[in-house]
Amino acid sequence: MTAGNGAGGNGRKQRLELTWIGKDDRPRLEPRILLPQADLRYAKGTPDDGGIHDNILIHGDNLLALKALEQEFAGRVKCVYIDPPYNTGSAFKQYDDGLEHSLWLSLLRDRIELLRRLLSDNGSIWISINDQEAHYLKIMLDEIFGRENFIAANVWQMIYTVKNTAKHFSAMHEYVLVYAKDASKFNLRLLPREAKQDDAYDNLDDDPRGPWKATPLHARNSYSLGQYAIVSPSGRQIRPPTGTYWRISEESFVEMQRDGRIWWGKSGDATPAQKRFLSDVKKGVTPTTLWLHADAGHNAEAKNEVRAIFGDLGELFLTPKPERLMRKVIELSTDPGDLVLDSFGGSGTTGAVAHKMGRRWIMIELGDHATTLIVPRLRKVIDGDDAGGVTEATGWKGGGGFRFFRLAPSLIEEDQFGQKVISKQYNAEMLAEAMCKHMGYTYAPAHEAGSYWQQGYSTERDFIYTTTQSMTHDALKALSLEVGPDRTLLVCCKAFRARLADFHNLTVKKIPQAVLDNCEWGRDDYSLSIAKPAEDASAGSDEGPDNDDEGNGGDLPSAARGRRRSSAPEPIVEARIAAPKRAPLKMDGTARQPRQRKSSSAVVAPPPAEPIRADKAQAKQQQSTSKSADKDKGGSKGKKKAAPVAEKPKAATKSRPTSKSKSRQVSDERQRRLL
Repeated sequence: MTAGNGAGGNGRKQRLELTWIGKDDRPRLEPRILLPQADLRYAKGTPDDGGIHDNILIHGDNLLALKALEQEFAGRVKCVYIDPPYNTGSAFKQYDDGLEHSLWLSLLRDRIELLRRLLSDNGSIWISINDQEAHYLKIMLDEIFGRENFIAANVWQMIYTVKNTAKHFSAMHEYVLVYAKDASKFNLRLLPREAKQDDAYDNLDDDPRGPWKATPLHARNSYSLGQYAIVSPSGRQIRPPTGTYWRISEESFVEMQRDGRIWWGKSGDATPAQKRFLSDVKKGVTPTTLWLHADAGHNAEAKNEVRAIFGDLGELFLTPKPERLMRKVIELSTDPGDLVLDSFGGSGTTGAVAHKMGRRWIMIELGDHATTLIVPRLRKVIDGDDAGGVTEATGWKGGGGFRFFRLAPSLIEEDQFGQKVISKQYNAEMLAEAMCKHMGYTYAPAHEAGSYWQQGYSTERDFIYTTTQSMTHDALKALSLEVGPDRTLLVCCKAFRARLADFHNLTVKKIPQAVLDNCEWGRDDYSLSIAKPAEDASAGSDEGPDNDDEGNGGDLPSAARGRRRSSAPEPIVEARIAAPKRAPLKMDGTARQPRQRKSSSAVVAPPPAEPIRADKAQAKQQQSTSKSADKDKGGSKGKKKAAPVAEKPKAATKSRPTSKSKSRQVSDERQRRLL
């Protein structure tokens, strides 16, 4: 972390912040479109039967998927819950969970910033995390949301048994960090009251207002108006116990006495107490930050739930979350019909619980188990065949549905000549939707034949039209007349040949040139999987605590996690990540291959530098000898050739060419050292 109150050397005001290597590197994300997959869509009943059918499951990289959702769902999500990789070195099969601190922070920062934009003004984000990165994450969330929007760091008892083989403490908890987009607008719901909490209320004096409970009138908090004497019905003067004060003023006490809200005990002469009626109590219970396993579930319970649904396949998930934990999060942050989002879908618990509780949901999952595990689980929920988890507590009987989407491929690809062109995988409809996203328009194609050019809109009078044709002057003129003087149209076409000044209601842009600089193309994976640098690859194996069934961590191969460096400080550790030199990048983000020499000898390993220069000097001497011989031939026609031939080789032994070769040799050697 860095801190400062004054202005830095660059004139920029310093602030308290968490810094890490690569913090300023931000991906230039391509806004992909989502492609529906009809064969994986599932529903029971019809949308007009009261069930929720517009739920969404997306298969693909979650960073690209969040970017794809941004235009349509910004400001609409009431609750975001994520259970990201914990960076513990556990090497999850579904996630790359062995990232260094810097890469892990960048991975979360990029996604959380997008998630914040999706939240409604009264929405909140809930993040499960353990001690490994919780405190780094807390500081980063302070920067993204603002410290004033921090709500709580809830402690969840994920394990209820003590691990006696622990080296120091037996870890039994994780955190659920909560931030609001705007704390002044966030409404934390109450937990349902239980019957045992109402048993403390009785009606000892048959008050017509119903059951009540006596609560003390005195407290230890200092109160300047709470030091008066109260006269009981028998005439006895009563003052608050030593070290305490009455909680209300004398004027308020008189008013409560007149309203029959003071209880003097069965004898009528006891210390006064306030009658707090059950009808005046909140309809729920204020939640606490301590979530015990009896109320929020635990790891073993979550594993049993997953095994009951998936059988042996449930073992793929080492740390699933119990449905009771998800119920608590959703119950405190949303109302029925609100939208819940989970961008690390995992085993699908968030979507399953949200569905049972009557909430709309969006889940994103990169792994193939999005289709092999999550889809079957949600089908069981919709069919009413999932009897586990919170099914009984929520009274779930089945119904509703969801739609399945995949991320579209990149809009731009390279042809055989290395030129960037529109991908052949895009048809006309996909291209029109993609251009709407890139140009900031809402995709809404008109179905009327005369309005074919209305493929999307930004306002009620501004539209967009995309075509792969080349537009002539006459074609644009006809289109301009159809648009009319009161509307405007953005035309995206392959090429055009026209005087654009003649069409005041048209704006014409060429594709793909109009979007080439918008983002980086062709990248489908932002999971930040990295190769271990050469200097780390030879490191020894790590040592760690033993593992158990409760997810406490344990020994794993050193290749599954980052190398532990006990003696070096953290900044040096992170600096080594960027040490290896990288090849220069092309425009599409791929590495540029080194240039090859045109000569055929480039395939063979080059000889040492000195023999090459000697060969060059020898070749130059031969060339000089050849020129001298040709000159002598031209000036001695008809003469005998024997004598000149004998003398010509001596000309090549002059000292001048030799001295040039030595100077060039010194220069080449100096350049070689510099390089």
